[in-house]
Amino acid sequence: MTNDRRNLYFYYHPSDQLNEKLRPLIKLAEENNFQIVEDAKDANIIISVGGDGTFLQAVRKTGFRQDCLYVGIRSEDEAGLYCDFNLNNYNEMVDSMLNAELEVRRFPLIEATVNNEYSFLCLNECSVRSTLIKSIVIDVSIDGKYFETFRGDGLIVATPTGSTGYNKSTKGAVVDPKIPCFQVSELASLNNNRYRTLGSSFLLGSERTLKLEVIQDGNDFPIIGMDNEAHSIRNIQDITVRLSDKQVKTVKLKNNSYWERVQRTFL
Repeated sequence: MTNDRRNLYFYYHPSDQLNEKLRPLIKLAEENNFQIVEDAKDANIIISVGGDGTFLQAVRKTGFRQDCLYVGIRSEDEAGLYCDFNLNNYNEMVDSMLNAELEVRRFPLIEATVNNEYSFLCLNECSVRSTLIKSIVIDVSIDGKYFETFRGDGLIVATPTGSTGYNKSTKGAVVDPKIPCFQVSELASLNNNRYRTLGSSFLLGSERTLKLEVIQDGNDFPIIGMDNEAHSIRNIQDITVRLSDKQVKTVKLKNNSYWERVQRTFL
C-alpha cells in the first residue's frame, strides 16, 4: 500500500463484542503507521466491518467516494462477495496492505433519476415495487422508444455485482463485473392478452438509457429500493436509469477473483 493511503476510517455497527474484536486490528494498523480517523471525509481508505450489507451501507453513507479505496471485512465466518477479508484473520489484511499483495478492482454503478429531479447511485440494484396490495403497472422504454408494459409486483435493475443478490433470486443471470452493463428483471409479472412482457431478464449496454414510467392508478407512492435501503418518494411518475461513469474502487487479495467468490458463496 502506498504511503499516501494511510488514513483509515472504520464503518460498522458498534457493539461490545465487535468493539473488542476490532481493538487488536486497530492497534496493529497504528503500529504500522496507519492513522485511524473519526470522519470519513478525512479517510483515503474506508473499511467496512460486517458483511456485504454493511459494505453497501458504507459505500452509500460515505457518498460513493471516487478518491478513496473501500475494503470489506467479514465479522463472521461467512462468504461475502464484497468482503475479501475475515476479522478473525486481521493479520493477513495488514500484512497484505504493507506488502502490496492487493489489487484494485472497479465495480460499476447505476444512476437512477426520479421524476427528472432526484438522482441516486446504486452499487447493487435499484428496484421499484408497489406499496399497495395490488400489482403495479410500468411502461418500459429503452433509449426513448417504448419496449413493453409491465404489470406485476415490480422491476429490478441490477449492476453486474448486484446480479448475485436480489436479481439472482428472481432467476436473473449472474454477470461478470468486467462487462459494462445493467440488467432488468421482473418480479411476478402478469402476462395475458392485455399485458405482455419479455418474460425474462435482459441486459442493457453501457450506452443505453432505461425509463420506467409508473402508471398513475393508485400506485403513486411505490417503494424504490436503492441497494439495501428503501425510499418512499411522493408521486412517482418515472425513473430513468443509466450506467454511471463513476465506479467504486475496492481492494481485493490477489488470486481471489469475482468468480472464485461466486463459487464459494453459491456452490
